[in-house]
Amino acid sequence: MTLLDLTPRTATSDRLATLPVVIIGAGPIGLAAAANLVERGIDFTILEAGDRVASSIRLWGHTRLFSPWRHVIDPASRRLLDAAGWTAPADEGRAPTGRELVDAYLEPLAALPEIGSRVRLGTRVVAVTREGMDRTRTAGREKTPFLLRLQTPDGTVEELTGRAVIDASGTYTTPNPLASTGLDPIGAVDVGGLVLHALPDVLGADRATFAGKHTVVVGAGHSAANTLIALNELAKTEPGTRVTWLIRNPSAIRVSSSPDDELADRARLGSRVDQLVHTGQVTLLDSFEISRLQPHEGGVRLLGRSRGEDGFLSAEVVVNATGFRPDLSMLREVRLELDDIVEAPRRLAPLIDPNVHSCGTVSPHGFAELRHPEPGFFLAGMKSYGRAPTFLLATGYEQVRSIAAWLDGDMPAATDVQLTLPTTGVCSTDLGSGGGSCCS
Repeated sequence: MTLLDLTPRTATSDRLATLPVVIIGAGPIGLAAAANLVERGIDFTILEAGDRVASSIRLWGHTRLFSPWRHVIDPASRRLLDAAGWTAPADEGRAPTGRELVDAYLEPLAALPEIGSRVRLGTRVVAVTREGMDRTRTAGREKTPFLLRLQTPDGTVEELTGRAVIDASGTYTTPNPLASTGLDPIGAVDVGGLVLHALPDVLGADRATFAGKHTVVVGAGHSAANTLIALNELAKTEPGTRVTWLIRNPSAIRVSSSPDDELADRARLGSRVDQLVHTGQVTLLDSFEISRLQPHEGGVRLLGRSRGEDGFLSAEVVVNATGFRPDLSMLREVRLELDDIVEAPRRLAPLIDPNVHSCGTVSPHGFAELRHPEPGFFLAGMKSYGRAPTFLLATGYEQVRSIAAWLDGDMPAATDVQLTLPTTGVCSTDLGSGGGSCCS
């Protein structure tokens, strides 16, 4: 037994005990948090900005995850589904697409009465604070309910109180800017319609956007690699389709494959992209730092510097695959303790540093590493990783299991964090015919 095991959870007032835990986001991690709370008999409310559960995953539903089914189903969620007569995927060694993940797992999970009755769709969280307190007030803070300001489907604004908050809203809708400074390039607003989000459905719904055009894919990670592969497939049947891969570093080390990677689809990714570059099917422009965008002949001109000299590149379409970052704007009145570099909880950051760790080398962690100076507030899932791209769903499931145990006062369970991950290279993409993957 450790001192942490003996540490009591935050004192709960009589009023706090009557309030629900508020979960922000009805994606895989938010729904897993709900399943764990159901098993412990703790009331909760899920707030989802989209008009359906897993709204972000639906945006890249054509993409196949790296991880097989056995790694992307939360244990508590599986128990609830099994009790309701759910039919599990026949081959749990196969990696699903995002759409399959939603249709076969997340939709049935959200449809369970004990979860679905507590989901509010189309409800965006504008801000999180404490009732009657801004972040500067301390006295009685831990016994004061959280207050969340919400925008409802009809546009009205209302407020909701809760005993604790689990922010599992993810990062997919907040991409990193194209400029190497971390800011939007000058002129970005003038070409907004020609700069697209990561993981477009190149071979499906977005085909016409890319067919017969010159596309520049910006980014050195797996989302970029998936898009490059899909564009090359498109070029085989659509004359005039050209692909340029722009990265700001001398090499795309995150896409390099490893023979030790237990996720076979991802292990082959690097060699496929290398082959496309080697054969000239994809033109690689490395060491280019974007600073400005301009409209140019119906397309976009990217201006910047390469190896100390000014340069430019013109394209008809640009795909921003530079990664993602957390939206912290709604948390201005919450006392956070974030790492200065990756914007993850300070105790978690060393465990997920992308300069040191891949998805598979992240240590087990739970409520203790996710704590903030604001008692009862947690970032979970991809958002807890800040700007680090090393997230796997299995990691997030263990996070919320530990948090739920802590909320229940079960300190032995909260501190007994265990996690078995596949040995991996780096995260987030797939080699399936549909394109690339996000987190898995």
